[in-house]
Amino acid sequence: MTYLILKALVSGILIAAVSEIAKRNPGFGALVASLPLVSVLGMIWLWRDKPDVANMADHASATFWYVLPSLPMFLLIPALLRQGWGFWPSLVAGCLLTIALYLLMTWIGPRFGLRL
Repeated sequence: MTYLILKALVSGILIAAVSEIAKRNPGFGALVASLPLVSVLGMIWLWRDKPDVANMADHASATFWYVLPSLPMFLLIPALLRQGWGFWPSLVAGCLLTIALYLLMTWIGPRFGLRL
């Protein structure tokens, strides 16, 4: 249980740090947010819990392929905001687009030999 709390604290501190940095400097906050820190932490936690080379390789590979469908969200949200949409509708639209692209990736990926 202590280990779970430690994982949650470290992960939460990372998210809080990004939001605090972004309040002062949006560009630098975006840079920190774009770093694959969550993925790296996830791999560290996974490796500690289950040190299996094949499992880690599959996880890292699938992470790459799942990052791709999330990227258009970061173009859609600012475009909608600049067109006068509110923050919440823009965020919801970006999340719905990402969900749709994730579903497309999970449907199309295996047809091209991707193990997701």
